[in-house]
Amino acid sequence: MAQKKYTKRKNTIDNRNREWIGIGILAVAAFTFVSVYTQAAGIIGSQWRDLWFAVIGIAAFLLPVAIAVIGVLFLMDMGKRVNYARLSMFTSLCAMILGLIQIWFLPQNTAIDASFSTYISNGISNGLMAKGTGFIGSIIAFVLIRLFGIAGSYIVAIAAVILLLMALTGWSVSATIAHVVGKLAGLKKTVVREEQQSAEESATVKNRKAENAQIMPQNIPPEQSDIKIVAFQQKEEIGIGHPSKITPNTAYSFPSLELLSAAKGQRQTKSKDDVLSSAKMLEDTLASFGISAKVLQVSVGPAITRYEIQPGPGVKVSRIIHLADDIALNLAAPEVRIEAPIPGKAALGIEVPNENISPVLLREVLESKEFINHPSKLAFGLGKDIAGRNVIGDLSSMPHLLIAGATGSGKSVCINAIITSILYKASPEEVKMLMIDPKVVELSLYNGIPHLLIPVVTDPKKAAGALNWAVQEMTSRYKLFADKSTRDIFRYNEMVAPKEALPQIVVIIDELSDLMMVAPGEVEDAICRLAQMARAAGIHLVIATQRPSVDVITGVIKANIPSRIAFAVSSQVDSRTILDGAGAEKLLGKGDMLYYPIGAAKPMRVQGAYVSEKEAERVVDAIKDKQQADYDMAIMEEISSSSQNDHGDNAAYEDELFNTALEMVVQYQQASVSFLQKRLRIGYVRAARLIDEMEARGYIGPYDGSKPRQVLITEEQINDMNKTGG
Repeated sequence: MAQKKYTKRKNTIDNRNREWIGIGILAVAAFTFVSVYTQAAGIIGSQWRDLWFAVIGIAAFLLPVAIAVIGVLFLMDMGKRVNYARLSMFTSLCAMILGLIQIWFLPQNTAIDASFSTYISNGISNGLMAKGTGFIGSIIAFVLIRLFGIAGSYIVAIAAVILLLMALTGWSVSATIAHVVGKLAGLKKTVVREEQQSAEESATVKNRKAENAQIMPQNIPPEQSDIKIVAFQQKEEIGIGHPSKITPNTAYSFPSLELLSAAKGQRQTKSKDDVLSSAKMLEDTLASFGISAKVLQVSVGPAITRYEIQPGPGVKVSRIIHLADDIALNLAAPEVRIEAPIPGKAALGIEVPNENISPVLLREVLESKEFINHPSKLAFGLGKDIAGRNVIGDLSSMPHLLIAGATGSGKSVCINAIITSILYKASPEEVKMLMIDPKVVELSLYNGIPHLLIPVVTDPKKAAGALNWAVQEMTSRYKLFADKSTRDIFRYNEMVAPKEALPQIVVIIDELSDLMMVAPGEVEDAICRLAQMARAAGIHLVIATQRPSVDVITGVIKANIPSRIAFAVSSQVDSRTILDGAGAEKLLGKGDMLYYPIGAAKPMRVQGAYVSEKEAERVVDAIKDKQQADYDMAIMEEISSSSQNDHGDNAAYEDELFNTALEMVVQYQQASVSFLQKRLRIGYVRAARLIDEMEARGYIGPYDGSKPRQVLITEEQINDMNKTGG
């Protein structure tokens, strides 16, 4: 009796110990999961993770599950005897799988007869990087390779895995083969029966295809080893298409294209062997990361080469995007940009910079048929795309353009190319220009050309007046359109006499940030009104800035200027400010741009056309020799008087809400335009003038980016001023 009680008590203690062990193992499994999949397990978790990756490598990702299964078995299989035979077979199966994986991940530079220590060190180092199966896999791989070689090791390991699976699960290979053969036989009978039933329909379809074969082109797939190469073509050998042939109805003498520099010598382009070698290297690089992909086409441009690749089935695009740095390393490229996917194609574009950049001269683009035959007077040569095709922009359809990028990336050259193109395309009677250049030195060379309404505006204070004149001109034109019952400038010019026709006006601002610092409220308001309404009136904006920040390129400006050009910038944040997406931070500079016209699905990469300052001066001098500028004095007087009133009467300016606004600012300690708009229910311009007046009088601090303005006056001081009448 005492012996039975002792045995029962011992079994109870053993079961309790087994429960404790099971719970402890489950806790270890949870800790292992946190250590392997996150960085939240501290120093011990980090060491624990490194230990298991060194021991079993990539299999460590399954380790938490295995430990959890063992813990559950300890909790549920109390009193049951472990089947050590099945356990040993399962252990052998895991060991063979680990060895097979390690052989697969074996570095290519590892010799078959390498020492045991070499295998172990490579296995541990690769295991820590989640490649291979670590220390255990290296031991098994070493034994198999020494005994059977690499090919023999695969055969032996795969055979052992199949045999162990059969022993553990009772799976039969012969039964599986018989089942598959039976399915195939049944499928064949079904196909034969369906073919017999549709014999007449097939004959009818064949007859129809034979009739249509003479009409529809055949899409013959290329050979597997062929890659379509679109090389950067040389400029077409055509006669110099003088734009005066397009518009011979005016006395304006168009400048000769001989004034622009022509390309000298042959371009340095990649050979076909180099292109195919790079394409093969790209495929091998992706294959080394387990990504199957095929290069379909290679486009060799003036600055970059784009490899169009088609990922294999089941390959996520994000996997290839994340390998941009690895692709750049393998191709020895300074930077790689991945366009995923290419608009209109079931492929990705990997853009690699060329070793030798071929400059694109403006003369090449202006001599092209695309520019000469373009019907718009505001067409301009932008450059060449990746495949070397000419890219022609049109301000009439944009209808406004924002250009932004870092200093020295090519903005000023792009503006010169736009202006020069218009000088070759339109007469002064057809297009007028209003240039605003706060930097003074960029656009001053165009002073004196007949296309200018007034001399280049360099005073930032007068720039706001010039923009306000443009708004007034837009309003007056709409009144003329209403009198003639027309909707835009083109229909209006068709209805009136040629002498009464209105010219299109291009407003060019070379540095927006300088204007936003002087008069942000007036400038932003004028730009927004023009961007929203000026298209039909024939007024178009070209705005450039080297400071692509949100306080310069505001949300309101971006919303109303959909066409944009981004040159190289320093950060992805700047790229998103310009294009609402990344990409500009990977540009090469020197005219490399992302061109995002209205209606495009994605930005287009373009190598900008280069025109030197000397070329622009030659064109300007040739135009001024034939025809002098005829400035509109009324516009100049209006802008000057507006500037003087803003400057001279600023001290006398007193809004009736000024005192109320000042009291609110001091009371709530908030000095912002939006605050006054909401509290006083006034418009943006009036609120901005109130804030500017407070700053001018020293009541609030200056604008400081994202930080709020500092309120420099107290309520007691306001009361004192009210008592004294100040």
